Amino acid sequence: QVQLVESGGGLVQPGGSLSLSCAASGRINGISPMGWYRQAPGKQRELVANITDNLNRAYVDSVKGRFTISRDTYKNAAYLQMNSLKPEDTAVYYCNLRYGGMDYWGKGTLVTVSS
Repeated sequence: QVQLVESGGGLVQPGGSLSLSCAASGRINGISPMGWYRQAPGKQRELVANITDNLNRAYVDSVKGRFTISRDTYKNAAYLQMNSLKPEDTAVYYCNLRYGGMDYWGKGTLVTVSS
């Protein structure tokens, strides 16, 4: 069983920064793609950024140049550095890991961008 735990969410003013962390535990052999998704109130969950086993990164257009995804391969951990935050970034952020043909999710961490 794979478990993911996110941390680092909170309240930040527009223009501020936050760093999210995701720790994976369980029987994971090798390196798996990981990603960050978010879901705002009344909206569908969307992919924010992902990072492959060979460190290729992809971002949704709305966060390009502001967010950076990284990972610690040996710890099966992923991180999301979020800069220049905007009110529209407010959402619950979820960590995702793909392993053995399955998607695993954390419970999410709330990010609120407001003055």
